Amino acid sequence: MKYRSLGRSDIKVSEVSLGCWTMGGLNWVNGTPNGWANVNEDEITAAIKRAVEGGVNHFDNADVYGNGKAERMLRRVLARLGLKSTDFVIATKVGHFPGTAEHAYDPLHIRHQCEQSLKNLGRDYIDLYYLHHGDFGPKAEWLQGAADTLDALVREGKIRLKGQSAYNEADFARAVPVVKPAVLQSWANALATDFIRPGGVVPKLLEQHGMSYVAFSPLAQGLMLDKFDPEKPPQFEEGDHRRNSGRFTPEKLRALKPRLAQLKARFGATIEDLSAVAQRYLLNHPNMACVIPGFRNERQVACNLAAVGRELSSADMAFIEKVLG
Repeated sequence: MKYRSLGRSDIKVSEVSLGCWTMGGLNWVNGTPNGWANVNEDEITAAIKRAVEGGVNHFDNADVYGNGKAERMLRRVLARLGLKSTDFVIATKVGHFPGTAEHAYDPLHIRHQCEQSLKNLGRDYIDLYYLHHGDFGPKAEWLQGAADTLDALVREGKIRLKGQSAYNEADFARAVPVVKPAVLQSWANALATDFIRPGGVVPKLLEQHGMSYVAFSPLAQGLMLDKFDPEKPPQFEEGDHRRNSGRFTPEKLRALKPRLAQLKARFGATIEDLSAVAQRYLLNHPNMACVIPGFRNERQVACNLAAVGRELSSADMAFIEKVLG
């Protein structure tokens, strides 16, 4: 396993790290489903054990994942395995769970959620604390207060590094000069290169400000693994955000299959092969700190770890881009 720095800091994370969203299970916020199918904690324990043995040292969490459930589960599992939480780089986020605040970026709410996350995680500090989205209200009225609050939490030793997650270029461009994060996070995969394409807004920001990028959904929620049958598309429960995503329809899956077949012909036909190629494709991009695929069990972690040691040539990279567009 290789390790990469977060921004200009001396904190290094495994290039293949793990996202903890699945650990929150089925969930809703203000009536909107934002979870995943429930997980088995014994299976999560075996999965994290396998991950740590493979060199994973970074876990990405958030207050909204199960509304605290994923943070608490991570704490329990690390303790159950006899591992010290402070031996790992733990990230969490604030922003999608508003509680009773007028806005989730109200400074008082950020402080409350930071303290709650510290308690949930069983820690005295958070290594990397993100603002979870780029919606700072009309005319970005909550932006400066949110940034000032993060700075105060850094001074108080409650967080080590600041991060910013967002879902469009304009939000990143607005937030970065004010928040001054070390890390940006959003989706990236070979099917969705919005934030990693050369010459784009985000790569320019990363370079200009000396930041790193953390990529969630590197496997496009499993679509890159060719594991869904278009004739029997997956059915998701209420509370699973994928239920209404539109990405898992028979039509979409049929259109993707021949493109994945080309990847399989060149790189190998197993799920491990496809996982390794999908993640290495991202890791070859400049300023990429790590990918954070999700996981439900030990097998999925093993597939995630297949990217370790896998290499792609410039011709391979061009082939992937040509096939997937």
